[in-house]
Amino acid sequence: MSGAPKWILKRRSIRAYTEAPVGDDQVKALLEAAMAAPSGSDKRPWAFVVVRDPKRRKALAGVHRWSYMCEGAPVVFAVLGDPTTSHHWIADCSAATENLLLAAGELGLGAVWVGIFPGEEREASVRRTLAIPDRLRVLCLIPVGHPSETKDARTRYEEEKVYYETFGERP
Repeated sequence: MSGAPKWILKRRSIRAYTEAPVGDDQVKALLEAAMAAPSGSDKRPWAFVVVRDPKRRKALAGVHRWSYMCEGAPVVFAVLGDPTTSHHWIADCSAATENLLLAAGELGLGAVWVGIFPGEEREASVRRTLAIPDRLRVLCLIPVGHPSETKDARTRYEEEKVYYETFGERP
């Protein structure tokens, strides 16, 4: 398929889950992976809310048309960033999110990135549902569960988007 590690290529957006719970040890492993992400000046401006309560997950599913899978996932992670701690909060929290997604695939779990930022109404809805303080921003939600759908590993490599030395230069 390609030279990229298979554990990266098997990361796919999984939107359907079984009813099997995600264990506390798995949740901790996902959070450890997230917090192993690089962070500008090592500020680590992230915070995470782990949501298991069915009513809260249902409320999160109604945030926008692409958050519906929050209701069916046994656990949802809200990824928050503190812009007062770091001007790089978006990049840092995005790196943490990708680490969590990659770890989910390696643990045999399914997950998907549900974008919230920069939608002000979306953020306000998540903020109300999870009692998030105003100083924190909501980057995204990550529903996680045991997949009830399968997707093959793949690469999205596009040679035409790669340049060498300067933009537009090909070997």
